[in-house]
Amino acid sequence: MADGRGTRSLPQRGRITGFVRADSPLYSPRARPRDRGLSARATLFIGAGLVVVLGLLVGLAFAGSRQELAPGTYVAGVDVGGLPSRKAVAHLQQAFAKVEADPVTFASGGESFSFAANQLGVEPDWGGAVAAAARAGDGFGPIRGFRRLHTRFFGAEILPRVAVSDGALDYALERMAAKIDRAPRDAALVRHGLRIESVPDEAGRRLQREAAARILVRALGSLERIGAPVALPVANAEPTVTAGMLAPVARRARVALSAPVVLRGTKRQWRLRQGRIAAMLTLPSDGAKRLAISGPQALAYFRALGRIVGNPPVDARFEASGEGVELLPSRNGTELDVAKTARALLRAATSPTNRVATVVVARAVPERTTKEALAMGIDRRMASYKTYNSGTWDRITNLRLGVAALDDTLVPPGGTFSLNDAIGERTEERGFRSAPVIIGTRYEEEVGGGTSQVATTAFNAAWEAGVRITERNPHSLYIDRYQLGRDATVYWPSLDLKFVNDTKTWVLVKGFIESDGISVALYGGEERRVVSSEGTREVTGEPPVRRVRDAKLAKGTTVVEESGTSPSRTSVTRTVYGENGRVLREETWNTSYRGETRIVRVGTKVAQPKPPKPPKKPKKPTEEPTPPAPLP
Repeated sequence: MADGRGTRSLPQRGRITGFVRADSPLYSPRARPRDRGLSARATLFIGAGLVVVLGLLVGLAFAGSRQELAPGTYVAGVDVGGLPSRKAVAHLQQAFAKVEADPVTFASGGESFSFAANQLGVEPDWGGAVAAAARAGDGFGPIRGFRRLHTRFFGAEILPRVAVSDGALDYALERMAAKIDRAPRDAALVRHGLRIESVPDEAGRRLQREAAARILVRALGSLERIGAPVALPVANAEPTVTAGMLAPVARRARVALSAPVVLRGTKRQWRLRQGRIAAMLTLPSDGAKRLAISGPQALAYFRALGRIVGNPPVDARFEASGEGVELLPSRNGTELDVAKTARALLRAATSPTNRVATVVVARAVPERTTKEALAMGIDRRMASYKTYNSGTWDRITNLRLGVAALDDTLVPPGGTFSLNDAIGERTEERGFRSAPVIIGTRYEEEVGGGTSQVATTAFNAAWEAGVRITERNPHSLYIDRYQLGRDATVYWPSLDLKFVNDTKTWVLVKGFIESDGISVALYGGEERRVVSSEGTREVTGEPPVRRVRDAKLAKGTTVVEESGTSPSRTSVTRTVYGENGRVLREETWNTSYRGETRIVRVGTKVAQPKPPKPPKKPKKPTEEPTPPAPLP
């Protein structure tokens, strides 16, 4: 609308329906919404406060005493709620004491076992369990109340830790496993004559020890004793070889025994009948899955066959020849290749058509070739020494066995010769006999007696050769048939004779049996000169005396049964020169000998006085006496 001034009239906003003018007295911005918001918040705060207060009151109402366990608390299935901790522990201990001697039965695989808690040292930790229960129901007043309220309605179960004797538990597990465990049986093939049969496989079982231990301890640590046996965990043990795996092997074994086999060599052949093949055929067993030609019967057959088709190699060896030594060359040989021949025989035996096998022969190389022997450098005799026979024939037999045993012993440069190692233990099985030996200062009989003479002979050979002697044990008594101060004794296995090959070449020890004694020689590649003193012997005392009371000798009479010998000491020197004349070593060997006991018999017989002769009785007259004449 336009007024008289020509302007357009716009509608007044205050007149539009649903709106109120800003300048209207009815308009008050956000007044009513603010009143409603404050009221809701206050209501919320007040409600929350009431809930908190109510919760505190409820918590305080159910907080109870900290000295008592929360109602609804169970330890090992026993209600201990409301009890003080000390009484709860005592109550549980008393309850366990009633059942700890009662056995619990455990069973598996048709076997049953009974154990009691006190047998295995099972002891639950009741104090620890009660303490854990107390902590679960503890806290600041209202919090403790809510925890206990939760325990009251929903309950709380505490299981104690259980201690057990490790040794007793292991014993129980071993005992159970010994009866429960059963090893699986692998399938196998067996032979009855020429017939092959299959032995089926069989599954085994095994006690699961860790799980069984937990079950054992948990059941014995419980306060409840049930009548039914407690099951033990058992696992199956499967065989490694099944009957199905051996089915094709069984077919091959039957073919092997179906007909003879021809074993063909270079110049001849042998026919092996089914019985011989059966004895040599090893069938699968103990987890094996293959056939084989092996075993004692096969080895015996191949050993005999090897002697026919083989030609043993010959080692290079040294032959003593006066001052020198002769080298006998080595020779190659041939030998049966047992492994290849056995495989060829098995292939022929398991073939239904081609039942011919070829003997396989290989070249046999000697252990010591001529080249290797030459490299040892043995070309001369370094020294030799001889001792003569003495004593019984048994003793001489021991000398000969000992020197034969050490013959041809080779000692590398830097190596050590040991007489005990070379001869070995002296036993009757090896032919050694009983002969006198010196034990302390007495002569006794022992198997191998006299071997010390072999040691003395070898010692002097090493002495004259100039090698380094590292162990020598003299006799305890002086023996005048040996060179002064240069005797040696051995005793298995404690006393030995040893020397070191300190030359640059190998040393060969040779032993010789002669008609009147034995000798030992050392051969090598170096020539040494040895200068020895004659040696001295000094008596150091009187012979020890042993007096023997003799009741057959008159008192005051003495008889020397054995004269004995005086103790003494000797000293001998050795100077060893090398090939260039340089002194290699100077040695002084001192030896002390004990005296041999002098045995004196002392008479203890006392002479008895002769008894007096009885008086002579008067002779009785033979006639009556004449009466005197009458007096006048």
